[in-house]
Amino acid sequence: MIDKLAFVHPTAKIGQNVTIGPWTYIGENVEIGDDTWISSHVVVKGPTVIGKGNRIFQFASVGEECQDKKYAGEQTRLIIGDNNIIRESVTIHRGTTQDQNETRIGSNCLFMAYVHIAHDCVVGNNVIMANNASIAGHVHVGDWVILGGMTGVHQFVRIGNHAFTAGASLILQDVPPFVMAAGSPAVPRGLNLEGLKRRGFTKESQRAILNAYKAVFRKSLTIEEANAEISELADKDDNVKAFMEFINQPGRGIIR
Repeated sequence: MIDKLAFVHPTAKIGQNVTIGPWTYIGENVEIGDDTWISSHVVVKGPTVIGKGNRIFQFASVGEECQDKKYAGEQTRLIIGDNNIIRESVTIHRGTTQDQNETRIGSNCLFMAYVHIAHDCVVGNNVIMANNASIAGHVHVGDWVILGGMTGVHQFVRIGNHAFTAGASLILQDVPPFVMAAGSPAVPRGLNLEGLKRRGFTKESQRAILNAYKAVFRKSLTIEEANAEISELADKDDNVKAFMEFINQPGRGIIR
């Protein structure tokens, strides 16, 4: 299943039923899980671990050295989960010693053409990044997040579970869970209610999250005042609790 025109380094570990197309380069210290398909003209450099059932399309660059000027050739790595789709010309860089030494990608994600994932990013499960979306170094993206095409995310930003960004959004501050963001710079534009419905959130939980959203974003309250107003909701609903925990964590501050 490895084309004779592909180069696979002797230290690379290739699983069962892996396809590697012509003119693809698999470098030193790369591990590729079972049932992964890699097209032609792909570059994978290590240390990189790729899980099972992934599909990587032509001209993708996976596990390359990062573009951080502080990087000095240290042995950092990239970890990718299972069943991801990495489309044409996607770039994913390894980590740096200034963070956790690794970039980490979850499972069941779709990265459309020309997506960029920089060093030390942590991307959750079931994430969709549309064409040309780019996240800078040290960005954390939660589960079930959708980043619209040409979204740009500033370094060290956090994006919570089930958040959604419109196309061409510029994300300079943290986006809490469940929130839709749009604009340059991005501001909150409501809740990702359609996403919550599709993922089976109960009407009661959707209503509780909406009330928490209104307290934070619609009533001109401080975070401390919003905490007090919806503390009872957080006690009753785990999703509201997660929402409040996110906005109270230190970071770049939330979009408002």
